Amino acid sequence: MSAGEINLANKIVKVAFQGEAGAYSEDAIYEFFGSRVQPIPCKRFSDVFRKVEDGDVDFGVVPIENSIEGSVTQVYDLFLDHEVKVCGEVVLRIIHCLIANPGLKINSIKVVFSHPQALGQCKSFLEQLNCEIVPTYDTAGSVKMIKERSMVNAAAIASERAASIYDMEILARDIADNPNNYTRFFILSKQDASPTGNDKTSIIFSTKHVPGALYRALGEFAQRGINLTKIESRPTRQKPWEYNFYLDFEGHRLEPRCIEALEGLKKKAIFVKVLGSYPKAPEINNVI
Repeated sequence: MSAGEINLANKIVKVAFQGEAGAYSEDAIYEFFGSRVQPIPCKRFSDVFRKVEDGDVDFGVVPIENSIEGSVTQVYDLFLDHEVKVCGEVVLRIIHCLIANPGLKINSIKVVFSHPQALGQCKSFLEQLNCEIVPTYDTAGSVKMIKERSMVNAAAIASERAASIYDMEILARDIADNPNNYTRFFILSKQDASPTGNDKTSIIFSTKHVPGALYRALGEFAQRGINLTKIESRPTRQKPWEYNFYLDFEGHRLEPRCIEALEGLKKKAIFVKVLGSYPKAPEINNVI
């Protein structure tokens, strides 16, 4: 789905995201919706879910997985607690910059702040700096903090746009360990998207803790020729060593074969929640 496939009625839509102005999630908002949006910053991912659920905003944007660091598990868990739908996805190349107050030399840095995922993606670069590493709640928020506190021996890892917004200096660009650094974002709404013929569906399910239960559950998709694009387990948070499975598959939940697969899954699972169906994001072609 893109902004053109969502009925925006030529209005400026409110879109919630976690972080401060200049966060990568805000970049994802502009990538997906274009310029006719009002980004609404939130302190926590749960605030984004709550604002969508309560109707305070039209949409929300949350990161769901990174090509280097893997899934954003906190976001996955929030789908269990909130009644929102996934209506779109967008994949964004992440270009990390080392940012500091103007005039600071890179060899004077004693501490670097950023979101834990960004710090993990730049591990090799940070090891060369040989400085203290401090995780924070947001990339752009880290830039804002060292700006407001006039921290003279500190830097942050964030986007080039964050440096511009807060009038800070970029000491190094594209510092991630792997240049093929992409983050996939989910677009949240009160309802999912209509079929387009090029869709994906995301679900959560759990099975009985018995031999072959997962095999039989996944067989519902295999016997109907439905391709699975992602499967991941997360603790149920109810009983130790029991898990929910987060699954993405090709097809829309309203397609006959997908309806049949989901109905079959419900007979073999003890819990199924459909997060939503949505058009697939364009394939990544410019791998470095």
